[in-house]
Amino acid sequence: MGETRTLTSVAGGGGGERVEASRLWHITLSVSGAEAPLAEVRRALEQLAHDHPFLLTSRYAPDHAEIRYWEEARDLHDAAAVALRLWGEHRSTARLPPWEIVGLEVIDRETYHQRIAEGYGPLPATPVGVHPF
Repeated sequence: MGETRTLTSVAGGGGGERVEASRLWHITLSVSGAEAPLAEVRRALEQLAHDHPFLLTSRYAPDHAEIRYWEEARDLHDAAAVALRLWGEHRSTARLPPWEIVGLEVIDRETYHQRIAEGYGPLPATPVGVHPF
């Protein structure tokens, strides 16, 4: 459950240097904006899921969406930075609506599982995929 992996990079002299271990972070990204046709929103989110294979689930409506996935990063700051870039970096390739990010939650794997065990927090993404609210 609390697994971490230690990344090792090879320095110029052939010796390995320790790099801080990466961890898994559960990301919930909320976006909203002007209404868009539901079929276009769904198609765009399906393309985003194809382009970003760690995407667990997306829920959508004509004017907002929520994307949940796991990100591997060294710390919360790195995970949040990647999450905040996701929508903008894929906007043109996935033809995402021109919505803005209105919410971001980043929690570590242990916190995610603790919330689930205590009966609150984001429920496991079932079914996985792209679904209307």
